[in-house]
Amino acid sequence: MTEPAKDGDRVRVHYTGRLEDGQVFDSSREGEGEPLEFTVGAGEVIPGFDEGVRGMQVGESKTIEIEPEDAYGPRRDGLVTSVSREMAQFPVEPQVGMRFGLPLQDGNQIEVVVTEVTDEQVTIDGNHPLAGEKLIFDVELIGNKSKS
Repeated sequence: MTEPAKDGDRVRVHYTGRLEDGQVFDSSREGEGEPLEFTVGAGEVIPGFDEGVRGMQVGESKTIEIEPEDAYGPRRDGLVTSVSREMAQFPVEPQVGMRFGLPLQDGNQIEVVVTEVTDEQVTIDGNHPLAGEKLIFDVELIGNKSKS
């Protein structure tokens, strides 16, 4: 019998993530079907996912509901801004849904998505696409390499 998953353990899980309306936004079972591997408690996944896997046994499946604060945070209006098309000097014609990295003054960059395009302005949103959403994951623990 393996030990329950705990901080420091290297675990492998299969998961399907969906929104409250049932829309699936991510699944490890799609495509090649590779499980997600991460170290519990190391900050490699969103906090609510870490918390949900902690204590699971290999072979166990469960549904984890994660509030926005333990996922990608609340939606922040301050991360939505409109810029003049002229000032922005887009390398290509901006289109709704286009994603790109916006350099920040500290040298990092934030991924933004174009949400509106007019003749004069382009509106960009720096919120994570899942910000403000409650996330529901169906998780199956398929492997656990315990440190102890």
